[in-house]
Amino acid sequence: MAGLCLLAIGSPAAQAQSVAPGQAKADYLAWLAQSPENREDVRAFRTFLIDREVKDILPTWQLVRTSSSWRECSAERFEVAPVKQWANIVDTLAFVKREVQPAIGEVEALSAYRNEDLNTCSGGRPASAHRMFFAMDLKPVDDVDRSELIAKLCAAHSASGAEYSTGLGFYSGVRFHVDSSGFRKWGSDGRGSSSPCNRI
Repeated sequence: MAGLCLLAIGSPAAQAQSVAPGQAKADYLAWLAQSPENREDVRAFRTFLIDREVKDILPTWQLVRTSSSWRECSAERFEVAPVKQWANIVDTLAFVKREVQPAIGEVEALSAYRNEDLNTCSGGRPASAHRMFFAMDLKPVDDVDRSELIAKLCAAHSASGAEYSTGLGFYSGVRFHVDSSGFRKWGSDGRGSSSPCNRI
């Protein structure tokens, strides 16, 4: 399925329900402090989000988290996507604000943009939605069990997913994927037929 990113399904990184080591806010602040270029890139990206009226849906620093498997892939833990791809995340953020958060509460972005090398190492397909900055892997901040998460997100996807061209994928536990690169759904093995939404 085009645009699907399989984050090394079955790997510890894919199964993780928490922030990967090295990708906490303190790590981000250290990354930001080490380079004027990093600071300028984040500042410009933040201005873009403000201009598009999608700021503060998720903290900007979470939107520059790369992959939970950054360490295994010898990659950067934070990276601002190329400017030409910034517009791709706008509808994804809008869907999170208008459909995901009202359904399950506040969410945290665990992974967003992945450059070509990291995307390949992470198990993503060449046309992965993460590669083009359409996608985020998310988890709820509050305590939501998997069955409740699935029921509420599948209902939101069914009602409004087509409007936002939303892809909705589920990993194990409560980690899930949202993008805006095509209306579709899938389960933890990456197949549409295995989406838990099909059983609701």
